[in-house]
Amino acid sequence: MTDDQELQGQVAGLLLAAGGGRRLGGRPKALLPHRDRPLVEHAVGVLRAAGCGRIHVVLGAAAQEVRARAALDDCVLVDNPDWAEGMGSSLRAGLASLAGTGARAALVGLVDQPGIGPVAVARVLAAYADETSLVSAAYDGVRGHPVLFGAAHWAGIARAATGDRGARAYLKAHADAIRLVECGDVAEPYDIDTEADLSHLE
Repeated sequence: MTDDQELQGQVAGLLLAAGGGRRLGGRPKALLPHRDRPLVEHAVGVLRAAGCGRIHVVLGAAAQEVRARAALDDCVLVDNPDWAEGMGSSLRAGLASLAGTGARAALVGLVDQPGIGPVAVARVLAAYADETSLVSAAYDGVRGHPVLFGAAHWAGIARAATGDRGARAYLKAHADAIRLVECGDVAEPYDIDTEADLSHLE
């Protein structure tokens, strides 16, 4: 087994794609069109190209429509019935879905950040060491996505993940343990949150 294959087996991609697009008039982010396909397909492709062999996708808003319209056959699809509570619930659902899979870390990406491509994700993945790893992309030194959580941190992150904060509180409490990987030279960490942001989609 090569080092890359071993890494693929130990680190699972976890894509949070449950958002309802409240500020986009209720258009689910996973289904926004980008390069002639739903945005969730693009995001999965980025994780795959970066080296994630196993990918879990957390769905929420319009989950049935996403399943019907997006080609996600090679992913594990995780339904989050509590998606409206915010990103924290999706992160909890995603981490819970990885329990018992043998994954030793989760590389977490967001569906609405198409400016972050495989090069940046691969840099974060390459910084994985073991199940105690905490790694985050940084943009001009400021922490952003994607982030990598070793399995030793999953329970603590799940306890702290509430509302739209995701893992923010946990990462703030463990700031000294985070390895920052600068990605500002290869990616742009904008979010697709408002109508104006739709100009970033192709």
